[in-house]
Formats: sequence, structure tokens, C-alpha cells
Amino acid sequence: MKFIAEASDKRLPCYRVLNDDGSLVSNTIHDQLGEEVAVNMYSAMVTLKTMDTFLYEAQRQGRISFYMTTFGEEAINIASAAALSPHDFVLPQYREAGVLLWRGFTVQECTNQCFGNKDDKGKGRQMPVHYGSNKHNVITISSPLATQISQAAGVAYSLKMDKRGACAVAYTGEGATSEGDFHAGLNFAAVMEAPVIFICRNNGWAISTPVHEQFRSDGIVAKGLGYGIRSIRVDGNDVIAVYNAVRAARNMAISEERPILVEAMTYRVGHHSTSDDSTKYRPTNEIEYWKTARSPIAIFRKYIQRNGWWSDDQESELYRDVKKQVLEAIKTAEGMEKPALTELFSDVYEQMPPNLHEQERSIRDAINKYPKDYPTDFHV
Repeated sequence: MKFIAEASDKRLPCYRVLNDDGSLVSNTIHDQLGEEVAVNMYSAMVTLKTMDTFLYEAQRQGRISFYMTTFGEEAINIASAAALSPHDFVLPQYREAGVLLWRGFTVQECTNQCFGNKDDKGKGRQMPVHYGSNKHNVITISSPLATQISQAAGVAYSLKMDKRGACAVAYTGEGATSEGDFHAGLNFAAVMEAPVIFICRNNGWAISTPVHEQFRSDGIVAKGLGYGIRSIRVDGNDVIAVYNAVRAARNMAISEERPILVEAMTYRVGHHSTSDDSTKYRPTNEIEYWKTARSPIAIFRKYIQRNGWWSDDQESELYRDVKKQVLEAIKTAEGMEKPALTELFSDVYEQMPPNLHEQERSIRDAINKYPKDYPTDFHV
């Protein structure tokens, strides 16, 4: 009689292509990035970081109600998005704004959503950073953790039945793997052989809960093995490694009709959200190390500079242009009127029931009675 050991002393390997100085790791198998794609990916990462910086500050100034940044996780966003097809369906968690940007969702559309104005695709009904776009095959973000994982398994199975030649992609943090939906979603995808990629951003922290207090397994990649899912661990701060891993995962998911789990190891440099102060539960020198020495943007910049694809002049011009673009988008979004009151009740019933008619009448009466309690640009 022999019991299987609860854990191995040897950790599962992590796929890596770039050293921190931008040089290539010796004897690593990977597809090279061309100059145009590499420069576009770097520009998108800088755009994402800049947008995060100014929208975070806008929340601190009381101009929007909430915000979440992707600081330190820009490589996972952009590199994974670049490895996918526009026909693949993306189900994000809430730290994947870069995936939308790569697919053509504009900075202006992001800021419209955060300010909840009349051009917000969600008509002002969602919290900030809860993006979605039917045009770009991105399912709207919802706050409850892990709901997108089981949904992605269903979306993927539908794509398989319709022979669409595409896959579903669900993003999640490692904290959400403690939710029941994670296990149900992976098991369903494995049994039904659904073409779905589960991308887990293992950034070390589920708000204030560190990884070692969340589970005893060797990260997330080991969980995939338990469900019979082909899995890989990758350096999430390495653009080329993430790109190659997700690209290979996509090919396998579609051609072999199977789920794939990708664990991207990274670090959440920013606070969990604007409702959090992470310096209360982790040392500032730890944050600073990951912000500087292991910054995915800095590492990838060194790589494209080594190849002669980037210069200091281009760097200055990019940051100047992106800053102008983001600030103009915020100014436009903030100055735009809010959605009409009628949008609060539309898009649910074909014919609005009497109880909602009564609620709408009650709100209108309150606005007319107490006009000073409502914004001047609020349209009844």
C-alpha cells in the first residue's frame, strides 16, 4: 500500500525567454517577434500604464468612483492578446484593460465607461473598469469572482459545436481559483473537451491574502493536472514567453479540441483597487523591487533596444503622445452628459412591467421635488 505524496520538493518549471536585462535565455525554444509587432506591443503596454496612472489619479481626485490598475501585469495583458485571434471570445476578470486596447477598444471608450457618460457602451450601469464590447468579442466584466470561468467553458463548447475555428479565453487571478466556479469550469471543460484557455495571473496577492495562505499546491498549474488539463507555467513579466505560451495554447485548444491552463507568474505592483492600501500588509521594498527590477515594460524595452528597434527619442515621443491622448480622453469623457434616466429601466423587458413604471415615476417625482440633490447634467 502506497499513498501519493501531498507535494513534491521540486517545483514545476516556469517557461522563460527573456532575462531581466533584455537578453535571451540560452537554449529556449520560441518564435521570434518581428519588429513591427514588438514595437506595437511595447507601445500598447506604455499606453495601458499611462491610462492606469491618470485614471487612478482621477479617482483620487473624486472625479470617478472606483478604479483598478494593471501595474506590473502589462505583459500578460498585451502579449496574451497579441497571441489570440480577434475571433476568439475573451471573458476577462477585471485587470485586463490591455486586452481590449489591443483589440481596438480605444482609450476614449475606456474613459467613457469609467465616467459612465452617454457614450459608455454599458449606459452607465456598471462600475468603472467593468468593460465589455460585442464588437471586439469581449464579454462584459462582472464583479463576482470566477463566474467567467464556468461561462468560458460553455462559450468554448458552443464554438466547438458550431465549428467556428476559435476558442474562448478566461482570465482570472489566483485568488479566484479558490472559488467553486473555478473547479466546476475546469472540470466541465475537460470532460466536454472544450477549446478554452484559462489564463491565471498569479500575482501573489488576493487583495491582502498572500498565496501561501490560499492553497498548499504548487501554484495553479498543478491544479490543471488534477482535472486532466494540459498546463504550463510561464514568466508573466516576460512578453515573449507569454506570447509564445498563449499562441501554442491556442493552437492546441482549437486543433485538438481541448482546454489549456496557463499560469502566468507575476506580481501586483499596484494596490488591489482604489479601495485598498497594500502598504498595510506588504513591505514597500518588495513592491519597489517588482516595480523597478522586474518591470515587464522595462525588460521588454531593453529587448527592443538590443535589437535596434527603439531609441530614447522614440521613448520620449511615445510617452508625450500617449499622455496627451489619455488626458484629452479624460477631458472629453468628463465633460460629456450622463445617460438619460430612461436607460436605467431599458434593455431588460420588451414591455416594461407596471412596477418599473411606478419606480420610474417615483424617481422623476423625487428629482423634480429636490433638483439641487441631483447633478445639473442629469437628464430626466
